[in-house]
Amino acid sequence: MITDRQLETYLMSLRAHLGPITLNEREEILREIEAHIRDAQEEPGATIEVVLTRLGTAEELAAQYRDGALIRKASRSYSPITLLRGALRLGTSGLSGIIVFFAGMIGYAMGGGFVLSAMLKPVFPGNTGLWVHDGQLVDFGTHFPAPAGAHEVLGNWYILFSLILGSLLLLGTMYLIRVTLRVSKLAQMRLG
Repeated sequence: MITDRQLETYLMSLRAHLGPITLNEREEILREIEAHIRDAQEEPGATIEVVLTRLGTAEELAAQYRDGALIRKASRSYSPITLLRGALRLGTSGLSGIIVFFAGMIGYAMGGGFVLSAMLKPVFPGNTGLWVHDGQLVDFGTHFPAPAGAHEVLGNWYILFSLILGSLLLLGTMYLIRVTLRVSKLAQMRLG
């Protein structure tokens, strides 16, 4: 039989470990867990030890809820930091999450690099651009000094090219992470 004291101790510990989850969500979680424990109490042979063992420690259960809340928030976010935090959290649960996290880091770095390069073209016009030598692409971006023997071919069109390419990379990266987090969340709901 589950005593009210044991139940209150578990719920207080759970409340303390839920941390950054909003007050409304926290109270809803606590009501849900309390109802689950009371329902489980009615099963034959359901002692407090059995029920709480099935749930796990309050710290473990709170960590699952925090992870779920972060992934849910990140899957609707446009913030690169929130998206990468969600992908990193997903990465702690498997290889696919790690791949998404690193793809996100690379995508954001490349996209940001192109946008930054476009902003540097007016400031360093002789050192920023797309260079070719003997009809072959030598390099692109901002370099000090500019590639020897090559000439810059796009001129100020490089700004537009870099802004478009950088923006597409940033948006594509955001979309990739958001979709992956949503698919992960749906998969966890189906398995859970």
